[in-house]
Amino acid sequence: MTQLTVFTPTYNRSHTLCRTYHSLCRQTCKDFEWLIIDDGSTDNTKKIVENWITDDLIPIKYIYKDNGGLYTGYNVAYQIINSELCVCIDSDDFMPDNAVELILNLWNEHGNDNYAGIIGLDYFLDNTPIGGKFPDGLSEVFLLDLFTKKIHLGDTKQVMRTSLMKSVAPQEGFEGEKNFNPIYMLLQVCDKLPLLVLNENICNVEYQDNDSMSKNIYKQYVDSPRSFAKLRLLEMQLERNTLKNKFRCAIHYVSSCIFARDKMWLKQAPNKLLVILALPLGIILYYYIKNKVK
Repeated sequence: MTQLTVFTPTYNRSHTLCRTYHSLCRQTCKDFEWLIIDDGSTDNTKKIVENWITDDLIPIKYIYKDNGGLYTGYNVAYQIINSELCVCIDSDDFMPDNAVELILNLWNEHGNDNYAGIIGLDYFLDNTPIGGKFPDGLSEVFLLDLFTKKIHLGDTKQVMRTSLMKSVAPQEGFEGEKNFNPIYMLLQVCDKLPLLVLNENICNVEYQDNDSMSKNIYKQYVDSPRSFAKLRLLEMQLERNTLKNKFRCAIHYVSSCIFARDKMWLKQAPNKLLVILALPLGIILYYYIKNKVK
């Protein structure tokens, strides 16, 4: 059994998935398996992956499923993965040649049950770290602290202990809502345990202009309001969260509940006073988002 599974949820990305494949073929350490979760692609993804499997340059497992959104791909992955560690590399991203080696070297030297996994850096294609590097001397960190304590505000890549992710999966979504961010599962695990810091590039990122999850975020708020409300509810209950950030989450929660026409918005709130205080700003945010998606 391999120690690491690289998994890639994909939807109609055969034109970028090839780059991901070639980067994995170049890895200096081969102790990994590539799991591809095809979320109902209608392009030639299946055909090109079958050709790669035939070439047998790296171990590949391919799963086809009906289209359900990114988080459902994560759910399927966590059902299947049996390796100790797992990392999601998006279908438009790729790993530098030594990424697997860096990950496994750090984990085999310092990894244990006191850590949720490893956190490394995402890099732009021009070889600059997104948000810069981690502070010198930082050996471990809680995921939420990166944001609330302004330790690092750029994108990062998490390599997780599979058993921990299985313990919070599957992520239960809502019918008709596909934009439920799988960070929902990650936050649950990383609220309890820190991550080992790998101050190196383990993923090269190219943001897609038209169809990436980071784009069209306002439309996602409107299309999947119950999902975003559920995420904000979780965030307001995290032990590592700060009062300031909980208030920000409460504002977004109010806005999402208005879009969802959720009459139970106050009853299900963990801190009713905080949500009431956030109500005026939540209403303003609702109209701001509504105007953005006209």
